[in-house]
Amino acid sequence: MIRFENISIVFPDKKRSFKAVDDVSFEIKKGEIFGIVGSSGAGKSTLLRTINLLQRPTSGNVYVDEQNITDLKGEDLRKLRLNIGMVFQQFNLIRSKTVYENIAFALKIAGKTAEEIKTLVPEALKVVGLTEKANAYPANLSGGQKQRVGIARAIANKPQILLCDEPTSALDPETTESVLKLLKEINEKFGITTVIITHEMNVIKKICNRVAVMSGGEVLELDEIFNVFASPGHEFTKGLINHTINLELPERFTEKDNYEILKIVYKGDKAEEAVISQTIRKFNVDMNILHGKIEYISGKPLGILLVRLDGNVNDVTRAKEYIRNNTYKMNVINGN
Repeated sequence: MIRFENISIVFPDKKRSFKAVDDVSFEIKKGEIFGIVGSSGAGKSTLLRTINLLQRPTSGNVYVDEQNITDLKGEDLRKLRLNIGMVFQQFNLIRSKTVYENIAFALKIAGKTAEEIKTLVPEALKVVGLTEKANAYPANLSGGQKQRVGIARAIANKPQILLCDEPTSALDPETTESVLKLLKEINEKFGITTVIITHEMNVIKKICNRVAVMSGGEVLELDEIFNVFASPGHEFTKGLINHTINLELPERFTEKDNYEILKIVYKGDKAEEAVISQTIRKFNVDMNILHGKIEYISGKPLGILLVRLDGNVNDVTRAKEYIRNNTYKMNVINGN
């Protein structure tokens, strides 16, 4: 559906040029929700804007439905953009216009007739659950409602692609949940290929099918969401995930060197097996669970536990081997 082929974007400067995107190549599948995640300055938003040519690549090509769009201009470019909706971080609503008028204005620019607008605006408002707010002004809406208007505006023209640039970063956690749920429902109902830019792994985890991790203009890692969380291949990705999972222990645990702390990672079906209780019964050891959680990512369980084993040396050694053989991964993060 969308393909980046050796995309580089360089911004000139008086002293030296800055490469915002560096030789990026990957494909986004039709109908999926694809995430691009990275810290500020990673190049993710710059890359996103090449899809509707708000930013033209310095080199490389962008394909949409196998059409090379990189050099489109005039009417051809306008037709491309009519097929792509965009949701912004700061909503970008016109304050002097009502909710209805904000959406109608975008449709008018897209060339829709007055009769078409009368049909399309109510349809879009119904999808986002704001029918009763048609005559309200942005100043009278909550942040979540404003973003729903932004989403309604983006989908009113029935695009095939929806670009979302940090769509939840200005929202509180509860509102973020509802907006992500709405985006997922729209994707499932209409099959719109959705690309989400964010710096938050929690957003990626809750909604996306696959993710590209970017830093310094490069794609460091690209895989299905579950695989990235279960087996991150790059240190930068590991840092993002550790920050998201947040399994830090108090210093009183990590400073001690007279016992071991084990990090146990469960993946897939193993995450739902009673490995801990089986270990205690089989090897006559005590196990103190210091921290941990099990999450379901793309419907598949992923669990992480930090534990301390106590018992005689032989029993502890055998217990560790049993855990290692019956979970996805186990390693010692502290101790002798």
